[in-house]
Amino acid sequence: MIEVRGLTKRYGEVLAVDGLTFAVRPGEVTGFLGPNGAGKSTTMRMILGLDAASSGTATVGGRSYAAQPAPLRAVGALLDPGAVLPSRSAYHHLSALAAGNGIPRGRTDQVLAEVGLEKVSRRRAGTFSLGMRQRLGIAAALLGDPPVLVLDEPLNGLDPEGIVWIRSLMRRMAAEGRAVLMSSHLMSEMELTADHLIVIGCGKLIADTTMKDFIAAHSEHEVFVRSPQAEALRTMLTSAVDVRTEGTDALVVSGLQAAEIGALASLGGVEVHELVPRQVSLEKAFMELTRDAVEYQSEKETSR
Repeated sequence: MIEVRGLTKRYGEVLAVDGLTFAVRPGEVTGFLGPNGAGKSTTMRMILGLDAASSGTATVGGRSYAAQPAPLRAVGALLDPGAVLPSRSAYHHLSALAAGNGIPRGRTDQVLAEVGLEKVSRRRAGTFSLGMRQRLGIAAALLGDPPVLVLDEPLNGLDPEGIVWIRSLMRRMAAEGRAVLMSSHLMSEMELTADHLIVIGCGKLIADTTMKDFIAAHSEHEVFVRSPQAEALRTMLTSAVDVRTEGTDALVVSGLQAAEIGALASLGGVEVHELVPRQVSLEKAFMELTRDAVEYQSEKETSR
């Protein structure tokens, strides 16, 4: 379990992380979200003892990372897939990590097979593609069979097959009782992978909730309506709710339940062929919640 309490980090006049408090629990994949510059990577670095906190604490299993007797057995981490000597093979990179942490040599072959690199394990890491380096970084994170995983943008550089693989791996790690903290800008994948969400903006905690509750709380539900009298139905609804046209005979309605739309259509004598509730995506909910916490915005975005 990861516990963060009042975690703060200052770089001179810049307050990068501002009093964060949250927990990453066993048996869950916790998605760590925030706009660029929100403080996600800085927070992860403090959890792993790579940056010293200005105040507050971050512990793994009740201890700081520096106090772990065998760090790779306590927490596996991927922050920088390029953190490997380019002249060293994948096998020798992992073997060196294993030797330094008292991990049996046979574990190296196991994790290479786990991430699909066993056939290229003797190649120099400097010849690897970004996706292969990501897999090697994940292998290093798994090497000590740790109960906690901290992964910063593990999907970068992976092809579609690799993305499906990492999704299955994270779900399996959580099912085995591990605590998984994972950041990503790929909202569609985060929606499929994470059980719980920690959302930060400008270094501050914005949300700490389940995926389902986050989407429900921070977005309006929509209803797709198809009707040969779509324009007549639109006229009936626009005075009270948000309605947008989708194609020539369909509407997307926000602010009313499907049953309410159906009842209004019936009262107005409007024929309805489809009436389907839609779950708003994590991406849309995230954009709405963090709109005021985005550090870098294009001119078009600012003018909206």
